[in-house]
Amino acid sequence: MLILGSKSPRRKEILESTGLKFKVLIKDVDEDIDCSDYLEYPKLTALKKANAILDEVNSSDIVLCCDTIVYAKGKILGKPHSVSEAYQMIKDIQGDFHYVVTGVYLGNKEKSYNFSVSTKVIVSNMTDEEILSYVNTTEPFDKAGGYAIQGIFGKHIEGIVGDYYNVVGLPINTIYQYLKNFD
Repeated sequence: MLILGSKSPRRKEILESTGLKFKVLIKDVDEDIDCSDYLEYPKLTALKKANAILDEVNSSDIVLCCDTIVYAKGKILGKPHSVSEAYQMIKDIQGDFHYVVTGVYLGNKEKSYNFSVSTKVIVSNMTDEEILSYVNTTEPFDKAGGYAIQGIFGKHIEGIVGDYYNVVGLPINTIYQYLKNFD
């Protein structure tokens, strides 16, 4: 059985859309990691989430845990905690490109993969009024970098280079390719 270790409704929705059978098992985990490497940080967080779940599942169950961050101008951006923090994040990414990186743990007690997938995202120039209008919605507050490509913010995305689903939070094609390595 595939076990999704995430409370993200977006990850659950993407996984459901594939037709794969899975269960959700959520454990609260302190996601603070002492790592400044933007490719390693989400991998380590995904691994930390998986380690909290692995002892509670059958040995044949495959655990899937993820963490998504935004990397812009040399900084790792997580989820904003206030309107002012969301405003600054959007201010930092508008009119430029950034990377959305999802760290993934996929495995069981016998075999595992821990990897990251990176997608380049280009955001149009935005006025202060556009930024304020956006951050005063509820959308920015449970998303890395303070935005959802599939939501209101989508109208500000000029383009992406890489996996769209990775930007949403679950690089499903890469995960599916790794899943083929399990019986």
